[in-house]
Amino acid sequence: MRIWPAVVVLLLAGCGVRPSGVADGGEAPTGVAPGVTLYFVGARGELSPQLRRTGHLGGIPEAMALLLSGPGESGLRTDISASATTQVVVTVAPGVIRLLVPLSIHEVTPLGIDQIVCTALGVHIQSGGSKRTEAQVRFTLPTPESDRRRTCPLFR
Repeated sequence: MRIWPAVVVLLLAGCGVRPSGVADGGEAPTGVAPGVTLYFVGARGELSPQLRRTGHLGGIPEAMALLLSGPGESGLRTDISASATTQVVVTVAPGVIRLLVPLSIHEVTPLGIDQIVCTALGVHIQSGGSKRTEAQVRFTLPTPESDRRRTCPLFR
């Protein structure tokens, strides 16, 4: 009977795996997105995606702030009037993203509204959100346009 405790000790101690120190795995991944895709207007009046290199995808509010800051030196233009405020209030509910923009309906064209919608939905989809989600752009002054649920014409 004295042999059983010795066998148990040998089995537990002799599994062949030796302890090692902590191994450095390098830097943690930062995500797969080099930046966020914003939608501006090309030379022929078409929506045109522009990758803004930020080092990460970010969220919808960040993308909206970048969009409202303008196209920079990209050669593209925007159909959204310049605004001192670039903060957009974003509310995500099942099936719809509501965007309260710091603009009135008179400060954005229909193509400018598409810029806002495509940018918001693009970030949402790239973040793993449903492709069926719609966007509602709400303006500072009440308008029936604020009630419309929209999709991006490029994502059909």
